[in-house]
Amino acid sequence: MTPTVRFKLSLMMFLEFFIWGAWFVTLGTYLLQNLHTSGIQVGVAFLTQSIGAIVAPFVIGLIADRFFSAQKILGVLHLAGAVLLWQAAGAPDFGAFYPYILIYMILYMPTLALVNSISFRQMQNPQQEFANIRVLGTVGWIVAGLTIAKLGWEESGTLVLTLKMAAGASALLGGFSFLLPATPPVKKAGPTTMGDLLGLDAIRLLKNRSYLIFFLASVAICVPLSFYYGFTNPFLNEVGMKSAAGVQSLGQVSEVLFMLLIPVFFARLGVKKMLAIGMLAWVVRYVFFAFGNADSNYWMLIAGIVLHGICYDFFFVTGQIYTDKLAGEQSKSAAQGFITLATYGVGMLIGSLLSGQIVDAHIIKVNLHDWQTIWLIPAAIAAAVLVAFLLLFKDQRVSVPAEEMSFIETKARLEV
Repeated sequence: MTPTVRFKLSLMMFLEFFIWGAWFVTLGTYLLQNLHTSGIQVGVAFLTQSIGAIVAPFVIGLIADRFFSAQKILGVLHLAGAVLLWQAAGAPDFGAFYPYILIYMILYMPTLALVNSISFRQMQNPQQEFANIRVLGTVGWIVAGLTIAKLGWEESGTLVLTLKMAAGASALLGGFSFLLPATPPVKKAGPTTMGDLLGLDAIRLLKNRSYLIFFLASVAICVPLSFYYGFTNPFLNEVGMKSAAGVQSLGQVSEVLFMLLIPVFFARLGVKKMLAIGMLAWVVRYVFFAFGNADSNYWMLIAGIVLHGICYDFFFVTGQIYTDKLAGEQSKSAAQGFITLATYGVGMLIGSLLSGQIVDAHIIKVNLHDWQTIWLIPAAIAAAVLVAFLLLFKDQRVSVPAEEMSFIETKARLEV
């Protein structure tokens, strides 16, 4: 890979995740404070991510993989996304805002796969090269949070500017995409079936009892995960944390650090213990949020945020590795698509609807919630999932060669 290509791919990754982090983290706060929505409406807004995740395989399978170069589709999607985000910023109420953000997420979610596809096609040795490119995406997300904190948009009530900033970055990436290395579709024999698009070839994995337990646990654990994505920023702002979006970027820093430790822990602990530690981290995180505050227990808020690395890496990355090793050579991609659709599609969909109702049910007065009770509910859900998993899952040690580990980890992380 030439230095020029490396620079282009790195900038592409940086902008891809800067765009997402620029508005998604503070979306709940913006909706509650600026558009005066209900918690249910916040949940419905975050539900657009799940809808986008469900639709993404169709976009990639029917268009990107069959007809047009990936970099051109990426450019068109981000240019259209820039218009939608700018229009969403001007929406006077939730009814006007929602259609823009729904269509935007349907267009954005496929780009997560496209940037990976473009990167892999330019690499001679993905095991060695991809991690250094992909990490710029996490850096982009962190920079977005720090920018919001530096400019004080949360404190000043001007979070609408996050949507405009994301729109500008989306327009920049849209134009830049046409300068990326050519990534034409790979010719495939025969028509693309519905099963190919949905990864249904991977359903056979559910015949494995242990994998079925893992699969159901993955869907279930995404229910409490939705509470974190949708309501952490509103919660932190309500309890008085300064520059909450910037502080939340510590979660991504933690994610990078724990990613580097995955190979060591995986070899020593095995699948079951790794997954269990990830789920236990969700329980502890929500307990910290329930009893934390901006005064004497401020450390609990910080600890809950920093636990994101364990929450995400130990469960989701380990789960992707587990899936990869059980799938077999012919259905690895299908299996990864299937588990992603189930978690970020079905699991997050259920969680987004449930979390909004629970938050609304615990309003004390305007702009004031009983957050202790709210956070103890996802803690209890995560604890129940953990107990069921420990009782039912049988640990079948999955050996992953060291030379494959780095590639599998980074390939698995299509999201933040």
